[in-house]
Amino acid sequence: MIRVLVVDDSALIRRILTDMLNSAPDIEVVGAATDPFMARDKIKALNPDVLTLDIEMPRMDGITFLRNLMRLHPMPVVMVSTLTEQGAEITLEALSIGAVDFVTKPKMDVARTLTDYVDELTGKIRTAARARFNLARRRSGAEPPRPRPPTPSMMNIATTEKIIAIGASTGGTEAIKDVLMGMPPDAPGIVIAQHIPQGFSGAFAERMNRMTKLSVKEAEHGDQVLPGHAFVAPGGMHLELARNGTRYFCRVLDTEPVNRHKPSVDVLFRSVLKAAGKNACAAILTGMGADGADGITEMNRAGLFTVAQDEATSIVWGMPGEAVKRNGVNKVLALDEIATALLGSFQA
Repeated sequence: MIRVLVVDDSALIRRILTDMLNSAPDIEVVGAATDPFMARDKIKALNPDVLTLDIEMPRMDGITFLRNLMRLHPMPVVMVSTLTEQGAEITLEALSIGAVDFVTKPKMDVARTLTDYVDELTGKIRTAARARFNLARRRSGAEPPRPRPPTPSMMNIATTEKIIAIGASTGGTEAIKDVLMGMPPDAPGIVIAQHIPQGFSGAFAERMNRMTKLSVKEAEHGDQVLPGHAFVAPGGMHLELARNGTRYFCRVLDTEPVNRHKPSVDVLFRSVLKAAGKNACAAILTGMGADGADGITEMNRAGLFTVAQDEATSIVWGMPGEAVKRNGVNKVLALDEIATALLGSFQA
């Protein structure tokens, strides 16, 4: 049984989350807390496997509590976030501190989508429970960060013809940030599929735009993919790469989910293979499930350079692990080596 502590100042939300989680045969809510101080005491008394954590609470906000928790008692945390612009920004900050994942707060009319929400919530709790050892190692400082390899210069590469594709899920917002921070301002055009809800993808793109040397934005239909630019698939939409003559464009599609995801990494990777061929390379990063594993394998078999994040640096070695099982990548690398490998593939 996965033992969960629910932390939220709303009695209604606590009851809804508790009932949903207890409906799963392998999950048990062992307690609930109305604020971080009560949560601290119950963590000591109950030793839960996973914590669900609200952001806005009395006496201490969720972000401050999360920082303290990751410093003193690292454990898997799933944030429960409001679907607002401010909620999205704070949630991304929580992920950068060490939260494994997040769900949006259940709506009061949640009965219409009850099954989907319960499946999402329980799935993320299970993933967080499995991710705890990677998380603890990452937060404990047991593995000191290695110096980042030097970034190859792109001055002698015709980057207008090159494309980098990146796919990720659980833990991916931080992994993608690490890869993008290793890119020079004249890097080839980059297209990204991260499993993220509508309303959060725009905030994620804006965060990457502030933190990296690239121009990063949420993709819009018809955006031209240029060197030094990165495009994030909108939540709830698929992103494809299309080509018109010598120019690459974003194609944003509201079609059916693929592998239960929208955006889907497989959709992006297959479109990149079709539009750019051997002028592209791809990376599959941390994430639950297998989305993107088939697509990156098809790219690899067509002669493109492909790389998977290794298990040691992944929050969840699902998607990259599946790609490795399929023999779909040229290299399996630590996160801090991936940017250099992608750039270097164009200089081979």
